[in-house]
Amino acid sequence: MDRERLEDLFRTAVAAADPGRAIAAFLPARPRGRTVVIGAGKASAQMARAFEQQWGEPVDGLVVTRYGHAAPTERIEIVEASHPVPDEAGYLAARRMMAKVHGLSHDDLVVALISGGGSALLPAPGPGLSFEDEQAVTRALLASGMPIGMMNLVRNEISGIKGGRLAALAAPARVATLVVSDVAGDDPALVASGPTVPIAGSRAEVRHLVALYGLELPPAATALLASHNNEPPRPDDKRFAGNTVHIVASSALSLDAAAQRAKGHGLAAHILSDAVEGESRDVASVMAAIAREIGLRDRPFARPCVLLSGGETTVTVRGKGKGGRNAEFLLAFALAIDGVGGITALAADTDGIDGSEDNAGAFADGTSAARMRAAGIDPRAHLANNDAWTAFHAIGDLLVTGPTGTNVNDFRAILVR
Repeated sequence: MDRERLEDLFRTAVAAADPGRAIAAFLPARPRGRTVVIGAGKASAQMARAFEQQWGEPVDGLVVTRYGHAAPTERIEIVEASHPVPDEAGYLAARRMMAKVHGLSHDDLVVALISGGGSALLPAPGPGLSFEDEQAVTRALLASGMPIGMMNLVRNEISGIKGGRLAALAAPARVATLVVSDVAGDDPALVASGPTVPIAGSRAEVRHLVALYGLELPPAATALLASHNNEPPRPDDKRFAGNTVHIVASSALSLDAAAQRAKGHGLAAHILSDAVEGESRDVASVMAAIAREIGLRDRPFARPCVLLSGGETTVTVRGKGKGGRNAEFLLAFALAIDGVGGITALAADTDGIDGSEDNAGAFADGTSAARMRAAGIDPRAHLANNDAWTAFHAIGDLLVTGPTGTNVNDFRAILVR
């Protein structure tokens, strides 16, 4: 029963981030000239379909989404490409998108539909870099444990399309950007590395991050970061005057919806934060300690209750196993509550895919670690090998939803009886 209620909260959170519901309130003023739709991200195809239905007039467009996340559209072309490591399909789509917005006039409108995952789906190497160089940078970032916002600062500096560069190409056309946010704090410039929204960072800051996290970048990327070439446009650039940006869905809104749903189940709901970051296993240790304190002493909250949180944790890759950040969080959480009754947790990615496998996330409780051992799995060894997917698969506790059509990052719910 507890797992069913937690899954219900997850589906409520996902429904609250449905682009079809959200876009209608943020339609831009109609232009005298053409309307060109572009977009990138895991939710961009669903956003394109919703926009077509709401707009009601002819449009021309191109949107790129992750394989398996396409949606039927009438006029806007949907291209599928690889995530999290870019592939040639994304590379070619990015080049076509840049050409599509070039040469527009003051009378034209560009509608940019942007969601999480767009950084990998719009690869466009900066000067001196090859496509293979950009792939190598992406792999280094994914293995680094760097928070998503910092990763996107690095991507911005080596890109020919990110950090507002796509919007700059569209000038003098007006650009209206609609964003489904997957980043802590909902900074639209960091969602998909902001192809139409300039990022307020600096190259010196990026060089510091590269050194701090020990990133091994291709020589061409290192050379570009050491130069003044490919400087991104600044937020006060006149080409962005008149452009608009709106967050249409976010983790905060989804958590609010889940909290209201929990009350319908007779559970007090406490939103810890919509912007949790940090190493997945470390965040798990802290949240497990809070859950144990509630279970033992009814503080800082009284039982029964559910703890809700969003944001995006990170995994520093040490091993060669399978699994995403939510499964890793739960495996560490399961070890921290091993043998403790009355605590059940769910952690899942709202886009329906946790990492590179087919699950959105998983469930964990005080019996999870013992059941893994009974199935021949050493949970601590699997955690050390970043192999949480295998551990939860062995006990049948993965949550598989398929692509959801949206992406407001991670959803965690911890029920304490």
